Amino acid sequence: MLHDPGNRVADQFGLTWTMPEPMREMYRGWTIDLVDYNGDESWRLPMPARFVIDSDRIIRYAESDPDYMIRPEPEETLEFLRGP
Repeated sequence: MLHDPGNRVADQFGLTWTMPEPMREMYRGWTIDLVDYNGDESWRLPMPARFVIDSDRIIRYAESDPDYMIRPEPEETLEFLRGP
């Protein structure tokens, strides 16, 4: 698991997007303090992603979708980690 304040790692993988102003207003109305949560004022969010990287730094599994509602089932990743 990775906690990525400031989206530094997500940026390296090209997985961030900047929230447009109308959405920012909605978040402010819901009292969601994204600036405080992210630790910066960029209003950038990462796309959900899951990577398995081996000890040689080779990506063995990758899954990402810009639609935050589409995510792999945890069991799919566990099956991959268990191997054949």
